[in-house]
Amino acid sequence: MTKAIEKAGFPIVQMANLIPVAKTVGANRMVPTISIPYPLGDPATSKEDQWKLRHHRVGVALDALETEIEEQTVFKVKI
Repeated sequence: MTKAIEKAGFPIVQMANLIPVAKTVGANRMVPTISIPYPLGDPATSKEDQWKLRHHRVGVALDALETEIEEQTVFKVKI
């Protein structure tokens, strides 16, 4: 799906916890997530910590949209 959207001229970011799979299917901009059931959260942490984590990951994804790339790129996130 991401390849088709980019082919139409729209940059897209794939947020995924399985980065090797995202690479295999051809995603160009990838941002790692936490886990399958909680891609942008960790229920073992406080709501404040979850908010910070989500805010950071979505910020990385937005920055990735603005970044010119030449090849598949995995954008770094804080752990």
